[in-house]
Amino acid sequence: MKMELIQPFINSADAVLAETMQCETRIGDVSMEEETYRRKGIASLIEISGDIEGRIILDTDSGTAMHIARHLAGGEVEGSDDLARETVCELANMVIGNAVTSLNDQGFRFKISPPELHTAEHGLSGSEETEALVMCFDTDKGSVYMNIAMRYNRRRKEERSAAVVA
Repeated sequence: MKMELIQPFINSADAVLAETMQCETRIGDVSMEEETYRRKGIASLIEISGDIEGRIILDTDSGTAMHIARHLAGGEVEGSDDLARETVCELANMVIGNAVTSLNDQGFRFKISPPELHTAEHGLSGSEETEALVMCFDTDKGSVYMNIAMRYNRRRKEERSAAVVA
């Protein structure tokens, strides 16, 4: 996995989580996985296609999602499963929005799908070509997991290699 592809997502998640949870974030567990991702709680999935392709999953428990919802709303909110799910999708939007700005500035061109709930208990595994980086952002107010599986689009990679040789 290329760090230049995933670092913008890590930086963005760290900044967005610190702001929305109003506390310091710490990177907890980090692992590279080819096995199927196991959802921890409420998860949002965003797919990316173009010069780079892959997917990002943000995943947290409902209590942490409700804490983030309270911050985003500017006060108390009625606790509901729907609100928690919407909050995780909005959090994913914020993280992806910041990260894609950095990737666009580096010259990558790609399309981002809107966040959707990832409800399968198991699913979305990495592959030989696309390992998944799974990391936990720990805070005093809860943990958020991020699963990143990114790679260069094979066709684009071959075009770049041919241009360098020519």
